[in-house]
Amino acid sequence: MNNASDTPAGSDIDNEAANDAIRADVISRTQCVVVKVGTAVLTTSEGKLDLKRVDLLAEQLARIADSGRHVIMVSSGAVGAGVAKLGLPTRPTEVANLQAVAAIGQADLIKSYEKSLLQHGYQAAQVLLTKSDLRRRSGYLHVRNALNGIHELGAIAVVNENDSVAVAELKTTFGDNDRLAAHVAGLFNDTLLILLTDVHGLYDGHPDTDGTKKIEVVHDLDGDVMSMAEDKSSSVSKGGMEGKLRASKLANSHGHPTIIGPGRQDDVLDQIFAGERVGTLFIPPKRTLRGRRRWIGTAAVIQGSLHVDEGAARALTDQGRSLLAVGIVRVEGRFSHGNVVRVLDPDEKEIARGLVNYRSHEISLIAGKSNAEIEAVLGHRPYENVIHRSNLVLHTLAE
Repeated sequence: MNNASDTPAGSDIDNEAANDAIRADVISRTQCVVVKVGTAVLTTSEGKLDLKRVDLLAEQLARIADSGRHVIMVSSGAVGAGVAKLGLPTRPTEVANLQAVAAIGQADLIKSYEKSLLQHGYQAAQVLLTKSDLRRRSGYLHVRNALNGIHELGAIAVVNENDSVAVAELKTTFGDNDRLAAHVAGLFNDTLLILLTDVHGLYDGHPDTDGTKKIEVVHDLDGDVMSMAEDKSSSVSKGGMEGKLRASKLANSHGHPTIIGPGRQDDVLDQIFAGERVGTLFIPPKRTLRGRRRWIGTAAVIQGSLHVDEGAARALTDQGRSLLAVGIVRVEGRFSHGNVVRVLDPDEKEIARGLVNYRSHEISLIAGKSNAEIEAVLGHRPYENVIHRSNLVLHTLAE
């Protein structure tokens, strides 16, 4: 693990100065801000929507928007608002009831944001998404264009997963709004993702243990960092620290820094944009996903799988090569030219995914064949490779 707490004893002052400079640089580069706020932050101890918290967040979002930045709020709370509105004792577990409660609560949620934002000169624009909205390249671009249009009209988008129609069994759900927020951040460039939660950031131990310290900056969100997460059960919230770390890693893969910070701190967004040491900042790696490869790696629906031999696996992962037919052992699924497929190594581990240049039945015919043999088998050879390296995303970047 490589993070800010790994510096030698006696270097705390220099380390703090370096971290302050990193935060200042992140803020100066930020052109788009995606703020996600969870149910635990937005609800009172009685389970009702916390209108004061909505007011405080709206005021700070407006100040960020006043700076000319594109501001998007990803807000949980629809189910919690519905539970309170209906006077239910607990959050429903049956899918149909959960969807109905979300639909009822969503009206109150967006109404609250609309009222609060209008006090600062901004309209609220409701955007409800499911995972399927981003699966196809055209849908991915439509969502981005819609959010850009909202910004250009001087409004602030309030995004939520469309819980009324998103069903896990149909794979149309993002799983939680942390991941949804990371996907939304991935639609744009120069974006800062801020995940507001009920803790102050990532700690090197349990937050309630004496001597535990908050980690200020993380440069490598590796397995050691992931192991620090301890999810807390909640009757109203689906997210936890592990989910927030996974969302941070996804945003980092897009090249976007992420801050996990204290949502119950009244001036949390103001402090972040003042460069204060609020929350934990996760810095993206140098190698990140851009443009079409970002969609391939994180949003596109997977239509099939290509099983490759050890030599092909090494060529992809170690040498940055394109995938040739000669290295393919087996084809799984039915797909067309231009679909996205997974690439699996001899151990059945996903190592990459990409856009295929041939249909599944054609690849079955040319699997294991050299380029010189392809035309004899198919009668034509429009492409030298099955997946070109520019349309290939390694799993280490996409995960």
